[in-house]
Amino acid sequence: MAAPLEIDVFWSFRSPWSYLATPRLRDWQSRYALTVNFRPVYPLAIRTPEFFHNQHPQWLGYFLTDLIRCAEYLDLPISWPEPDPVNQYVDDNGLRQTGDEQPYIHRLTRLGALAAEQGDGIAFADEIARVIWGGTKNWHEGDHLAEAAARAGFDLAALDRQIEVEADRLEAVIEDNQAAHEAAGHWGVPTCAFRGEPFFGQDRLDVLLWRLQQAGLAER
Repeated sequence: MAAPLEIDVFWSFRSPWSYLATPRLRDWQSRYALTVNFRPVYPLAIRTPEFFHNQHPQWLGYFLTDLIRCAEYLDLPISWPEPDPVNQYVDDNGLRQTGDEQPYIHRLTRLGALAAEQGDGIAFADEIARVIWGGTKNWHEGDHLAEAAARAGFDLAALDRQIEVEADRLEAVIEDNQAAHEAAGHWGVPTCAFRGEPFFGQDRLDVLLWRLQQAGLAER
């Protein structure tokens, strides 16, 4: 039997489009002889904060319209997270700025990198993203994340202890993911990469599946 095909998935916990893509990627991993290499990266708000300074005035309105429409089409709940995984504010000039204090996104991204190392990063991402993006207010409090991690087969308390001890190492893993993301040929998330070809956006997953099937993708 041929070895499973492999894709790299560059993904952010602050990206609603990543959230919308993840259930299908998780399903593919179960259905097909496919290895889904989950490679979390920091969102543009962290990597390139000035990205938000140059958007067309209609950008945000269309973004939200399209997001809600796509979530409805995919039959997934959607609500902007409370709190936002990235702390941002609008300055006196009306520009969106990334705050110096970031209490959530570094923890989430390190957890994702560690979960990927421990065997099923895409399942972890799927369950955590459903809590963050699916309408759970104060998702960072109580047992919300612990229960989500458990559904993916992880002990959140154990992961948290490990990311504290291995913070520097995991930051290096995330930096490597970001370099590989750029080398793959796109800057946005989610980006899937297969044999040197990037597929950006949850709306390109059907095209990626077609390409994988061309390459001999088989069901398990």
